[in-house]
Amino acid sequence: MSTSVSTTLILNEPGILTKLSAKSKNDAKTRIRGEPLSRGWVTGLDSEKTKILAQLRDMISEMRNLPSPNGGKFVGVADVTGKGPVFDLRLPRKSHWGPFETVCAFHRELLGGQDVKDFGEEQFPGLKELAAFYGEEWPRLVFTHGDLSNTNIMVRGDEIVSIIDWETVGWMPPYWEYTSAWHVNPQDAFWQAEVGRFITPDPRVLDMEIIRRKYFGNF
Repeated sequence: MSTSVSTTLILNEPGILTKLSAKSKNDAKTRIRGEPLSRGWVTGLDSEKTKILAQLRDMISEMRNLPSPNGGKFVGVADVTGKGPVFDLRLPRKSHWGPFETVCAFHRELLGGQDVKDFGEEQFPGLKELAAFYGEEWPRLVFTHGDLSNTNIMVRGDEIVSIIDWETVGWMPPYWEYTSAWHVNPQDAFWQAEVGRFITPDPRVLDMEIIRRKYFGNF
């Protein structure tokens, strides 16, 4: 992610977001009395990891239960305000998406606007299954960070002090946090093994994301 941002949103207690003026994400880190979770994680004690991931799980759970900005009513796929586009440099073709009134419209855009349900299974294995998944009912969107890299979780000892880098925050389908965190940094394979400890694992949605990336572009 780019470090050139004018402000950084910081979750420094469960359910409390603070806007911190900063010239960059690195500047934001220096203002927080902690260090990125990535430092020392591989060699850390299992007991410390368990405690940290339990805190992260509670934070994510609370975030996902936040009411939408229109009084809890359904909002489409959009930014934190519920009115603007979602920003994500890792998405194919462009960095700003939407806003979308429906999840169906968002999914169609992810597929390049194509109706893939009629594509031949032999030539395009998995696309019909992906179309069926995207065509399911999505009655609820959840508040989503969208970039839960181990470098964006700031800790002091075995306590989380902040979650930073909220550029990709928005109201997204429930699976989005999980697949985004799992794929957030292919170079940190160790983090993939931990994602299911703070977000409920779902092998099916990972399979669907792999199919989407195969045909329509990787993050």
